[in-house]
Amino acid sequence: MLIDSHAHLDMADFDADRDLVIERARSGGVARIVTIGIDLASSIKAIEIAREYGFVYATVGYHPHNAKQADAKVLEKLRALASDAKVVAWGEIGLDFFRRHSPPELQVRAFERQLDMAFEQELPVIIHDRDAHPDLLRILKSRKRQYRGVIHCFSGNYDLAMALIDMGFHISFPGTVTYKNALDTQAAASRIPLERLLVETDCPYLAPAPFRGKRNEPLYVKHTAEKIAQLRQLDFKQLEKATSANTTRLFSLPDNL
Repeated sequence: MLIDSHAHLDMADFDADRDLVIERARSGGVARIVTIGIDLASSIKAIEIAREYGFVYATVGYHPHNAKQADAKVLEKLRALASDAKVVAWGEIGLDFFRRHSPPELQVRAFERQLDMAFEQELPVIIHDRDAHPDLLRILKSRKRQYRGVIHCFSGNYDLAMALIDMGFHISFPGTVTYKNALDTQAAASRIPLERLLVETDCPYLAPAPFRGKRNEPLYVKHTAEKIAQLRQLDFKQLEKATSANTTRLFSLPDNL
């Protein structure tokens, strides 16, 4: 059974039918869902959802869009939340120099602080990287450590993926890998080591090709997995088993799917 390694179940897009969306995923072959915090309120909500559903897990973090809110006081609140039994990672953190909802210097400051807090808490990190590859690499290399984490919604090429894998990261692919013009993403998904590959929806965003432009949901992760299996010329069950094992290992999830 598949694992959706990155969803945003707390978002208002799911307020009308969240329970149905979660149950639809479960009955459709999605064994687990990791729902992601992007600020204090969403981290709290993610934990609440994870507590309600045994097969849903949560993360805490401040997304780069919200970096201007991530002062020392609020980050200490996240530290307290991170000790919850359903929290499996710190994130979504990182850099976004495309939207720039927060100034780049504040994004860098929040990212660096959260990297260190996750390391102190012994939690894997979930990293957002958009139009910021050189700065991301510089910050990660400056710490001279082997990382445990994932670059979610990967948007780079194969060489970037391998540089990040060499640092210890996994690489996660969303529905964008199903898009016809996503040639770099498809090349990376077809070539990176299978033991470093995850699949995700990033729902409600980035619905795969059959549903492009519509609300995404965890059930649709199977379309992403099917495309990657095709690219790698693998049996779907082999891809499913590998990505589920990778996600389970990375986030220290229970073994029994």
